[in-house]
Amino acid sequence: MNKTIFITGASAGLGKATAKLFAAKGWQVIATMRKPENETELNLLPTVRLLPLDVTDVAQIKTAAQQALAWGPVDVVFNNAGYSLLGALEATTDEQLVRQMETNFLGVVRVTQAFIPSFRARKAGLFITTSSSAGLMAFPVSSMYDASKWALEGWSESLSYELSQFGIGVKNIEPGLVSTDMAERSVHVSHPAYDELAHKFFALISNPASLVSTPDQIAQVVYQAATDGTSTLRYVCGEDAKTLYAQRLAVGDEAFRQGIQQMIAAA
Repeated sequence: MNKTIFITGASAGLGKATAKLFAAKGWQVIATMRKPENETELNLLPTVRLLPLDVTDVAQIKTAAQQALAWGPVDVVFNNAGYSLLGALEATTDEQLVRQMETNFLGVVRVTQAFIPSFRARKAGLFITTSSSAGLMAFPVSSMYDASKWALEGWSESLSYELSQFGIGVKNIEPGLVSTDMAERSVHVSHPAYDELAHKFFALISNPASLVSTPDQIAQVVYQAATDGTSTLRYVCGEDAKTLYAQRLAVGDEAFRQGIQQMIAAA
């Protein structure tokens, strides 16, 4: 029997690339998004089913999980929905703070929670989450985005201990920069006191020389995580993320942080 993957945030970028890849590999794919009626590609694939899901809507999460499980067992849940809130904390509204955590962190927690009983009953299943290299290393003018990803890291590691006794796996994908439309879907806030810092940082990561991965490349890592049969928790991927994280591990947290400050100052 073909395996089934449930994907959140499948309307674009990594979510859509992953849905296409798994469908091509013979998997049944349940692709969720806020407005499936607007989808024009995945709906044409015979092994893909679409479901509406806004991960900030608790009732809709429960409904989507129930519908997916009514179609048959789900083997992998890929928590991918998310966006970035960028800019100075001082310029960020409380509504924006809450929305970031509701989407990037609590959305993942609640979707996972909805599938645990089914996985536990079967003594099988795997949760894969799109985290970020920003969940392993923090960067300027992205404090709430980074916070949401760091929250996922601690939560995932703790959850892995809880669920391993039932044969359930927990894995995180940790990409660096990815050439998706996430920049267009990001929320940017600004404050004149921080504009110089923001301009310098965004110029650095927008440099054409930056090593940027494609959604298809990261989707291959998701497929690896789903099929390699290991208990590996973190998959650092993208040459930029691998290089920076190796530097952090080599020099230590404080030296790495000072290096980021010096890099920004010299920009």
